[in-house]
Amino acid sequence: MKRLIGKTALVTGGAQGIGFEGAKLFAAEGARVVIADINAERGKAASSEIGAEFVRCDVSNAADVEAAVKAAGTVDVLYNNAGIFWVGHDGRITDVSEADWDRVIAVNLKSVYLFSKFAILAMMASGRGGSIINTGSSAAQIGIPDCDAYTATKGAIVQLTKSLAVEYGRYGIRTNCISPAAIMTPMMRQSNPENSTFDEERFLKLRTPLRRYGTPEEIAKVALFLASDESSYLNGATIVADGGITVNGDLSKIDTDA
Repeated sequence: MKRLIGKTALVTGGAQGIGFEGAKLFAAEGARVVIADINAERGKAASSEIGAEFVRCDVSNAADVEAAVKAAGTVDVLYNNAGIFWVGHDGRITDVSEADWDRVIAVNLKSVYLFSKFAILAMMASGRGGSIINTGSSAAQIGIPDCDAYTATKGAIVQLTKSLAVEYGRYGIRTNCISPAAIMTPMMRQSNPENSTFDEERFLKLRTPLRRYGTPEEIAKVALFLASDESSYLNGATIVADGGITVNGDLSKIDTDA
């Protein structure tokens, strides 16, 4: 039985990567899906592929976000997936320019504020309640060097998730968060370019208990659970979907060749 029949799901940053796979799975489960993305070419292609609707949207712009929510109409599921890991701009806080800091905050965090604000108003007006799914990161769970602006946004998103859960639960609006890590997406590959000092083999052996990367499809299944009524009593939770990376100690002390 399809789990999202009769629901409208608004997915930000749904033109590619984790967002696209989430939108694709939501559509397959019967939802009317609206993708909001700044990349019109990819967004239109993705929407056409899965039978979704597309709205071009700068997720950091209030007017664009309000228009996207209005285009969606009744919003039952908001998947705040849009975000950037800005290679070459983000880094140590002493090196990040104010303009670059503001841009990362705007795309990653302000977008969650804006979409949540307008979607919650729509959910409350409908009286149907809804599910908000935010996107955190392993950077919200542990310290990760050289991405201080990104880390700040992801930590804030986890805490904002808790506040929204407490404030709007009375209206039947549940807010939860997924914190992925090491998911093989274009953004993940860009964050560890081939000419960097990143040692992929060592990372997989010593940092990832499952000895592999995760896939966008695996995160999409977690998002589906949070979007569906199967998670009806889950509110304010952060599901850390990282294969055990953030609870990992020192894998060098066990057989790394196994």
